[in-house]
Amino acid sequence: MFSPKAKKNFMLAVVGYKPQDYRLEEVPIPKVGPEEVVIKVKQVGICASDLKCYQGADRFWKGPPAPYVKPPFIPGHEFIGEVVKLGPGASEKYNLKIGDKAISEQILPCWNCRFCLSGKYWMCETNNVYGFHGGIDDGGMAEYMKFPQGTINYKVPRDLPDDVAVMIEPLSCAIHAVQRANIELGDIVVIAGAGAIGLCMLQVAKLKNPGKLIMLDTKEKRLKIAQELGADIVINVAEEDAVARVKDSSDGYGCDIYIEASGYPQAVEQGLEMIRKLGTYVEFGVFGHEAKVDWSIIGDQKELNIRGSHLGPYCYPLAIEYLRKRLVKVDMIVTHTFPLREYKKAIKIASGGHDSIRVTLAPNENT
Repeated sequence: MFSPKAKKNFMLAVVGYKPQDYRLEEVPIPKVGPEEVVIKVKQVGICASDLKCYQGADRFWKGPPAPYVKPPFIPGHEFIGEVVKLGPGASEKYNLKIGDKAISEQILPCWNCRFCLSGKYWMCETNNVYGFHGGIDDGGMAEYMKFPQGTINYKVPRDLPDDVAVMIEPLSCAIHAVQRANIELGDIVVIAGAGAIGLCMLQVAKLKNPGKLIMLDTKEKRLKIAQELGADIVINVAEEDAVARVKDSSDGYGCDIYIEASGYPQAVEQGLEMIRKLGTYVEFGVFGHEAKVDWSIIGDQKELNIRGSHLGPYCYPLAIEYLRKRLVKVDMIVTHTFPLREYKKAIKIASGGHDSIRVTLAPNENT
């Protein structure tokens, strides 16, 4: 427990040291500098990438090209909070004041590399993202966190509940992926993975008026929610031949668009099989293990358009508006919320995924 004196300068935070070695510790409350913002974290989501990092996926701890994680670090890149400190110039730059609800884009651009200088900041060469590197990049699994100088920050409407606002980051990623898909009227669209972001993609894709919207997953509960949120067809890939079902639903040709949002290597091969010639494949999922495919399918056999999707650039204002207007609904997506002290229980439930979709922590709540 904090001493009354220490509590003024220290906070509770989850600190990651190595796979499955995350600890609840007292750490200094971030200090604020010029054009910096400190928030009191209201909620923070546990993303699939957080889980794979916790479980020790090589991509995070070994690379290639180099280890992505730099311990010790405070995880959490999906967060919403209340402004408690503003450094000189921050209020004017971000239109924020003390007490405002605020969010920061998940990447901390360097603003000096060729990508940042050309407006493509989300592909910044340094690729610093909240919640994986110790120091200024520390994330939201703490009572307080800092938005460093140079970050991209937004005011969030106060009447947007915390358990809705915490989905702004996942929704921004979903919007970008759907934008990358270039869905046309009448297209048959398949989304693989009915997790939090996949279910957001489903609702955003619905706004594009596709001809048919198909959701794939292995969990019946998630597929039922997908139906309630607008899927025309849901397929449990563990129980039926998804490729055959999709082809039967498209006069034998296959889907026009395939968006991979599960992060399972099998979903990549499945997508390449079920997509039609000249179709568009969008890869969003973060993989814990290497995915291998026959590239002749992509070139010689089908001449596919292959597109990646990373983060949610320029999409935060849209995400905030979609949530405010309930064009995208997340009531059934945020399923569990725990106090910070129960982070291990939260991680366990999120990892199982049987009854949960998006699990969040509320760092400043004790019950």
